[in-house]
Amino acid sequence: MTDAASASPTPSPADVWERLQAGNARFVSGEVAHPNQNAARRSSLTDGQHPMAVIFGCSDSRLAAEIIFDVGLGDVFVVRTAGQVIDDAVLGSLEYSVDVLEVPLIVVLGHDSCGAVTAAMESAASATTPTGFVRSLVERITPSVLAAQRQGLTTVNETVEEHVKQTVSRITEHSRAIYEAVQDGRTAVIGVTYRLAEGRADLVSTTGEV
Repeated sequence: MTDAASASPTPSPADVWERLQAGNARFVSGEVAHPNQNAARRSSLTDGQHPMAVIFGCSDSRLAAEIIFDVGLGDVFVVRTAGQVIDDAVLGSLEYSVDVLEVPLIVVLGHDSCGAVTAAMESAASATTPTGFVRSLVERITPSVLAAQRQGLTTVNETVEEHVKQTVSRITEHSRAIYEAVQDGRTAVIGVTYRLAEGRADLVSTTGEV
């Protein structure tokens, strides 16, 4: 991967979100354009990449970012973990996208009926934890579950939305580099929830100017 030094002027976070919304609207309506998915686009990217956004989403097979937002090769830098759980590798990837690739927008993408959030809710209710490394996932989501409960939110989808909001906050709390990028206006972080049935991506949280 190369840096963004030779890229065209960086669009604003608002411009990027508008473009992603337009792509999602096409996806919802079934009138997708499948942009930047041909041989010419592939060849143009051999010397570097200049994505307009980084999408940090859940690993769920139904949450393919490029399809949901109707974008193509080189358009988005994608990071995925079950339940969009943050760890050092995730933060390093996000910092790379902002500081090296100069991406102006970080999108935290959750979805309804999330299995990882459901597992964390069940764990909190039963006061038990899963075995193996799934335990680490559950433990990292549990603070969001507890935050939702304090607000009287009890359903999985309500908890997913709260987890997305909490994740947006944690990114800037844990990464000084991203915090400074937001303060400088170089990037923004937004939280989005995806509706499986409708295919709609809804904005639920923002940090920075969008």
